[in-house]
Amino acid sequence: MLCTNYLLPPKLKISFFALSLLIPVTLTACQDQNKSADVSPAQKVVQAASSSNSAAGKPLQPKGFDQRSSCIGSELPTQSQISSARAAKIKYNAGEDPEFARRKGWPKKYPTPLAGSIVPQKRIVAYYGNPLSKRMGALGEFPKDEMIKRLKAEVVKWEKADPSMPVQPALHLIAVVAQGAPGKAGKYRLFMTNDLINQVYGWAKEAGAVLFIDIQTGHDDIRTVLPQFEWILKNPDVHLGIDPEFNLISSKVKPGKKIGTYDAADINFASNYLKDLVQKYKLPPKVFTVHRFTRNGVTNADKIVLRREVQIVMHMDGWGAPWLKRDSYKDYIVAEPVQFTGFKLFYHNDTKKGDPLMVPQDLLKLNPKPVYIQYQ
Repeated sequence: MLCTNYLLPPKLKISFFALSLLIPVTLTACQDQNKSADVSPAQKVVQAASSSNSAAGKPLQPKGFDQRSSCIGSELPTQSQISSARAAKIKYNAGEDPEFARRKGWPKKYPTPLAGSIVPQKRIVAYYGNPLSKRMGALGEFPKDEMIKRLKAEVVKWEKADPSMPVQPALHLIAVVAQGAPGKAGKYRLFMTNDLINQVYGWAKEAGAVLFIDIQTGHDDIRTVLPQFEWILKNPDVHLGIDPEFNLISSKVKPGKKIGTYDAADINFASNYLKDLVQKYKLPPKVFTVHRFTRNGVTNADKIVLRREVQIVMHMDGWGAPWLKRDSYKDYIVAEPVQFTGFKLFYHNDTKKGDPLMVPQDLLKLNPKPVYIQYQ
């Protein structure tokens, strides 16, 4: 995803790089300020007891009472209260609080995947982009050999940060690119050639990576676009991504002038299509990523159907400062559980205002921890 100069709604930061054929867009998500936790009653009890103990120089035990008596025992903090008080002192960044995640329904229950599933046994680390553009992401920014070398370096970082989870490298190719012009079909999208797709597929095999086919529909319908990729999706190591930002079929607005959306019905169609492919070709489950960085980017998320044949990753792909990315993850991914979660890091857009690029250790503090990491 890259940037443009079109006007967008408040709370979204956007800048565009023009390409003769490709019009990628990058935006940030909405801000949600964190609030410090109030001091719990248990904390106050611990503080009071601590103050009294300190003043007396010995444990709190009034004269004439045994500490185990029901009277005094009820006035002293229990071990459970002390533990709760200590826990209340922990300050979480947005998206990290395990209690917030639990209240929202994590961990999410889902059907047992078919044999051969990638997540959650492995974490996917992907390079995203298109080889026709150096500005659409890391996949096309560097020559092939350097790109693969850089991807493997990121894989090593994740392996070291979380030795408990093996890492599966991936190349995430934008195979249908939203356009600023209608084109011959009048659909504001451009299909990559089969030769280019096969070329990147070959790169993935060389790197020991899986391939993702990413679709930006423009004014086309996912129901007519997706079946055109059966020839490549029938392979066991090829997976799918769709981008609501560039699905503008209902509004008919030119890509880049408005943020698009997918409804659960659209996502369920794609998921069901993948299920049929898995059954038809006797494949392991397909990983299915859905980009999201706005509330309306996905509607009726609670109606998304989960299947044994498909593993759905709701992928936070907004750019900006770390606090803003965490807020987006909390508001649009954690707050609306689907199945698994993902997180995108932008080498350039995340850091262009002087902010640091988040590292694996930052993302491993999130709750739930993302199982799909994408670099653009």
